Amino acid sequence: MSDGRCRCAWGETDDLLRGYHDREWGVPERDGRRLWEKLVLDGFQAGLSWRTILARRDGFRQAFEGFNPDVVAAYGPREIERLLADPGIIRSRSKIGATIGNAKAYVAMREAGEDFAGFCWNFVGGDPMLWEGPVPPNSPLSEQASKALKKRGFTFVGPTIVFAWMEATGMINSHAPACFRRTELSRKPLPDKG
Repeated sequence: MSDGRCRCAWGETDDLLRGYHDREWGVPERDGRRLWEKLVLDGFQAGLSWRTILARRDGFRQAFEGFNPDVVAAYGPREIERLLADPGIIRSRSKIGATIGNAKAYVAMREAGEDFAGFCWNFVGGDPMLWEGPVPPNSPLSEQASKALKKRGFTFVGPTIVFAWMEATGMINSHAPACFRRTELSRKPLPDKG
């Protein structure tokens, strides 16, 4: 049921997506661990709808122990089998393997002194980019970010996944021109989370 505010069309689909759209999608995220979690979830979305992932997000958080990269990086065959049997997540061996590998890449960056949040936000010069015009499935910017992530050992981070992730985490504000969130997020001061 609409409340009279203009939203991105996908944000009017149902209550779950409306709540996500209104409170989370496109809000600048500056916490490295949360950026990593969202990247993992966008990787799991590949070939599926975002609603499918969103409806199982709590299951993912439980299955991956709060998306703690240090814990996930240490997963071995026993944990993989546990995850493949977990009905609360998408049971894809390749996506589970990518999550473990991406946790290892995240930890390696940190151990090398490279802050994941700083690395990510550097692609947009540290501030959200207001997207003008039609929104493509990917862009030269997401291709650049995808290559940089792959160079650091990340997988399941193609340009389309990365573009969706950049939108979700507020690096790119691609809310529709008439959407009330576009204006709100354009004016909202960014929290300094280091």
